[in-house]
Amino acid sequence: MSRSHGLRRAATLGIVGTLAAVGIAVLVNAAGAAPAAGALTGLDTSAGNRRAPVSGLYDWSKAGYRGGQNLPGANEINPSAACQITAAELASQFNVKPNDGLDDSTGLQSAIDSIKTNCSPAASHTKLSLITLPAGELAVSRELHVDADYLILRGAGKDATKITYRPDANTLYDALTPDGSDWDEDGMTSGAGKGGWLWPGRGLFRVQSRGVDPSYASDYAAAPANRKDIFEGTVNVHWKVGAKVATTARTGDRTITVQSATRIKAGMFVNVRAANSVKFYEQQQATGTGFPMLNMHMRQQIFTVTSVSGNTVTLDKPLEYDVPVNSTSDGSAPIDGTPYDSKVSPLVDPVEGVGFEDFGFTQAMPGLNQADSINNYGNMAPAAEMHGIVFKWAANSWVRGIKAEMTGSHPIVTEEAKNLQIVNNELDGSWNKGKGGNGYFRGSRVWDSLYTGNTSRNLRHFTFQWSASGNVVIGNDFDSDLNLHGGWERNNLFELNTVRVPYAHRSGNCRANCGEEGGGGPDNSNWFPIWWGAGKKAVKWSGASGPRNVFFNNTMTKQTATGGTFNDYYADHSRIYQFGWNGTAYQHLDIGGTPITDWATNEQRDFTGGHGVDATKTDSAASLFLSSVNGTPPTSTTTSTTTSATTTTTTPPAGACVTAKVTQTSVWNGGYGADVTITNGCATATTSWTVEFDLPSGTTVSSSWSSVRTSTGQHHKFTNASFNGTVKPGASTKFGFNASGAGLPAGCTVNGKSCGGN
Repeated sequence: MSRSHGLRRAATLGIVGTLAAVGIAVLVNAAGAAPAAGALTGLDTSAGNRRAPVSGLYDWSKAGYRGGQNLPGANEINPSAACQITAAELASQFNVKPNDGLDDSTGLQSAIDSIKTNCSPAASHTKLSLITLPAGELAVSRELHVDADYLILRGAGKDATKITYRPDANTLYDALTPDGSDWDEDGMTSGAGKGGWLWPGRGLFRVQSRGVDPSYASDYAAAPANRKDIFEGTVNVHWKVGAKVATTARTGDRTITVQSATRIKAGMFVNVRAANSVKFYEQQQATGTGFPMLNMHMRQQIFTVTSVSGNTVTLDKPLEYDVPVNSTSDGSAPIDGTPYDSKVSPLVDPVEGVGFEDFGFTQAMPGLNQADSINNYGNMAPAAEMHGIVFKWAANSWVRGIKAEMTGSHPIVTEEAKNLQIVNNELDGSWNKGKGGNGYFRGSRVWDSLYTGNTSRNLRHFTFQWSASGNVVIGNDFDSDLNLHGGWERNNLFELNTVRVPYAHRSGNCRANCGEEGGGGPDNSNWFPIWWGAGKKAVKWSGASGPRNVFFNNTMTKQTATGGTFNDYYADHSRIYQFGWNGTAYQHLDIGGTPITDWATNEQRDFTGGHGVDATKTDSAASLFLSSVNGTPPTSTTTSTTTSATTTTTTPPAGACVTAKVTQTSVWNGGYGADVTITNGCATATTSWTVEFDLPSGTTVSSSWSSVRTSTGQHHKFTNASFNGTVKPGASTKFGFNASGAGLPAGCTVNGKSCGGN
């Protein structure tokens, strides 16, 4: 039970009484339902409410749109009528009319292209264009290219404006794997191009350049309609524009020298791409399998160039990984017999400042039944694996207030994007959640982005993968796992999320075209709230999960049998769990020193204490990212420990100036959760505290956090943990507990005095 649970449930809980004698504020779930916290849609994520970087942890303070700036409001819209296309103008000038049953694809694309031509060249983050979509239903049959910089697409509301996507013959995939189970990127060719260049695949909206590299101009001209998009965006591909690295750069460096920097300019985005090597695969414990090591760039990140001097490029932040000259310069043997170069690759034509707001979309699939997709982790229509919103070679963009129902695959997906803000969206269901890696809420090659206030239902996973780094996932509500999918994703923060994973959410629950991203079949394991990519497993599609992915103060539960109870998972809400970390460097998860080969069946093992999950730090605040989650700045202290929490013995200030208040934060059939707030009204700091109370017969404390508990019969005593005993004058700290039974505390005391200060 999270210490911020009351904030999450603010809309459904009401104060019905106060038991002043013991300081209990009673809040009741009016519906009487089991706990389901809901997304935190009201979090203040503005720059002014962000914590300073916590010592010993990554700096997430610049995550999200424009490094932590607020999303645009009315003052950022270009006042020129020429750059605001109203719903009426969509109808009169572009023939986009709701509810007429006609295809609106051409009109919507023409409106976007009009903004791109007439407004984007002079636009900016404070001078945004706007296309207002009408209320009602719009019909789309092919991918819409949103490559007009600084443009908002805004509907009349997530339930008022609905776009129905019916992919036409030139959009559906005509190249499937031999068994017909999945899109076959390698089998989709034209000229020198192949379908993999389209990765992650087609969508309803694609935020990506359509620029074609000049060397592919003739191939593009000759390509049929269902292959032209293979070549679109090739102005950005690393094999055409990337500069080869001249000298090895190290983790922490901000400069990197290339063989020729003629294409790289100050202010540009560049992707620093480190070549795989045998030693890098060995570090991931990913060798000795039946799957080949590959010449590719698993370690990547988009940076902004601050300056260029000769062939030396200076970046806006330090490197998070070593960048060898090539795959053999670290002393490794060549992979596949050929050295492979590291590169600094400019984004020649990135798309910036695109926002999607306040509308819904769905992919219609005649002949298929949505009910058949529930807990079905297979592909129901492989040719129709179209996504919702795709961000590729994009930055400083956002999705807010969108309702996605039954997309073809991923409702929102990234591939080389940074500083996105995905906020307060509702994502429900996918027609394809099986073989090849479909139906995710997916962050691949995404950096410094913020995912907050989202509700996700009936998807396969929420994933970070393929070198994703510096992202914050806070205050979301998931019924699927938080999935570190492999590919050296690192330094991501998951906190204040509700993750409630039912037993039916498992790979083996599949009725057609089953399997995983690497092409293997389903297994008999059960997906738990966290999934971690072991090297020998994830090498099928990339490689191991990387260092320092942090889980803090999440409410995670897992049901392990049909109809069974939901059990807490990583339930210590004050402990900071750093996966893939030993306190100073990367460490693959292991059992007794032997690296695990798969997370499956190992989900409930304890990997702390030197086995790949560093849990030596705690923090007394509700968030590592935000200063406040409820409008009140918390007392926060991050503490490193090497032993379990202990009780200090310093005598607290005398008298009744230290008070404690028990607040019931949620109620369900058979129990409730509560926070206990200790407030120091004394003139001096307290360095320890003790809270005691009795529970009536039939009620007991089932779990607690941020305290050391001793229970004798119906009497329960809580003393401070090692990190939250000191409370300054006028400040407060908290601990919490869950109770089995409905009885409330009685006879509450703090430091031997009445909790109410009497």
